[in-house]
Amino acid sequence: MAALAGAAAPAAAAEPVDLELVLAGDASGSIDNTEMRMQRQGYAAAIIDPEVLTAIAYGEIGAIAVAYIEWAGSFSQDLVVDWTVIRDRGSAEAFAAKLLAAPRRAEGYNSIGGAIRFARRLLAENGYEGLRRVIDISADGPDIGAPRAAVARDEAVADGITINGLVIRSEFSTDFLSPMPLPEHFAAQVIGGAGAFVTIAPSMDSFRDVLLAKLVREISGLALRPQLAQRRRD
Repeated sequence: MAALAGAAAPAAAAEPVDLELVLAGDASGSIDNTEMRMQRQGYAAAIIDPEVLTAIAYGEIGAIAVAYIEWAGSFSQDLVVDWTVIRDRGSAEAFAAKLLAAPRRAEGYNSIGGAIRFARRLLAENGYEGLRRVIDISADGPDIGAPRAAVARDEAVADGITINGLVIRSEFSTDFLSPMPLPEHFAAQVIGGAGAFVTIAPSMDSFRDVLLAKLVREISGLALRPQLAQRRRD
């Protein structure tokens, strides 16, 4: 009996969700405070939008786990809102309120690779088991830090993670740092995994609408993947 008393307790089972989603907002030096506020407002508005809530409700489980990070330099990533299960308007509103209230902490320039590695670690260490895992990165400039985005991308894809991108055309767009247009840079160096895609916001003013369509596309895709649900049961 004494030996049993000293035995370690079994690990808690992971909570099943349709999707584990890391939203990674750009907080690099090319994003001023006004643009930062607009970006956060866009994410907050999108997560409580009826279209997103309907997409969540139509999932096999009817819930997704979401974390929001902001990224900047190679060693500057900030977990702005920790993992939250969203299954209805109340849980979505709670997530949005935390996002809008948090201070800006990340600083530096354009380490998309650092953002991917940080998000990958969050996905590995959370207490959820999703039918899919997605990192959703917004940026107004190319990767110029370390690790290189393509290297971090390949590591994440090897873990079964999908990386999607949202390119923002801002007043201080830093396309000039890349030898190719930013959407092409994202397609070649950043996104990857099953069904990965890039969307484009022509300006920060259009960010909210483009993001909303992107989230609906990501979330609603779960209902079309019964083979993933079977794989999870196996």
